[in-house]
Amino acid sequence: MSFESTTAPPFTSADPHATFLNSTALDLLLIELVPLARRLSSPHPSSSSSSQPLPATTEDASDDALFLRLEALGYKVGQGLVERFSRDRPRMVETLDVIKFVCKDLWMICWRKQVDNLKTNHRGVYVLTDNSFRPLSKMSTEPGGNGVLRAQPYLWFPCGVLRGALANMGIEATVHAECTELPGAVFKIETAQKAPLV
Repeated sequence: MSFESTTAPPFTSADPHATFLNSTALDLLLIELVPLARRLSSPHPSSSSSSQPLPATTEDASDDALFLRLEALGYKVGQGLVERFSRDRPRMVETLDVIKFVCKDLWMICWRKQVDNLKTNHRGVYVLTDNSFRPLSKMSTEPGGNGVLRAQPYLWFPCGVLRGALANMGIEATVHAECTELPGAVFKIETAQKAPLV
């Protein structure tokens, strides 16, 4: 699957198994996903109107519900993407091979580019760095420096995508993301260490 118009897709629109992704629709969905999830997870949806600005703090109890909702949505999307796009590949047994697949292929499918940097300690911790993360690239920064704080909820859905993709490939992991400077994002993946069989 390709987002570039100059590259011909591996199949034509006459192919009954062909599916295409409108990248603009995906961008718009991701822009609206956080406000929608915030409205759905707020304890009193009738008390907040759409004309009032949303709070930027992440310490609220409603942010936990927002995180769970966005991460769960991303988890389902990640599972579906990996199921669809890894079916023609041989099964990957090494964790590093799975992480490389995520960094190259899955990232290209979702965000139209590969991860800029992958680091590991070879003990189950992987750090993925994207210096120009697409969902954050259109965000503007405020004079007070509040943009990084407002960008954090937009990283929860991609965390779920990563966790769902890894889970569908047999790797249980926790995924955390942070943004220190827009539009960059750093994702930390910690795989669960399996106890050796005796």
